[in-house]
Amino acid sequence: MRTVATARFVRVSARKARLVLDQIRGRSVGEALATLQYTPRAAARLVEKVLRSAVANAEHNHQVRDLDALRVHHAIADGGPSLRRVQPRAMGRAFFIKHRTSHLAIGVSDEVAIAQPLAPPRHMRRPVRVVEPQAAAPERAERRPARGEGRTPKAPAARKRTSGTRKGSK
Repeated sequence: MRTVATARFVRVSARKARLVLDQIRGRSVGEALATLQYTPRAAARLVEKVLRSAVANAEHNHQVRDLDALRVHHAIADGGPSLRRVQPRAMGRAFFIKHRTSHLAIGVSDEVAIAQPLAPPRHMRRPVRVVEPQAAAPERAERRPARGEGRTPKAPAARKRTSGTRKGSK
């Protein structure tokens, strides 16, 4: 059984909340709460509230009594709308300030083996590079000479000297 709790329009940037959520993802609920209690970030208090809400949802909606069996199976922070403010500056200029918000979602589950946690959104995935084994180094005669080896330096081009006259004058 999986249970999710969300908090929307939370006044913390999603990037800062993700730093805290990365610490608790995959841990048991008791371990996650202990970690959040000693995390010195403002986002930790907000994440702790959402985690406690997810545990309460599991107790109420699914009658889960063994809270030690619950694990955080997914924890994400998506960006919300930004509150835009203007700060006046010198000489009639204006600086724009964005107060960022986020949507937090934490899911808990009592399943022993979850097949796979939720994958990150497509725009956050890193491309997978397939590394092929390198072939043996080519012989020295076949490869291009490396920088500074086997090449003769070019002589600097001679500049044409002119007398101190201007163009078109004799």
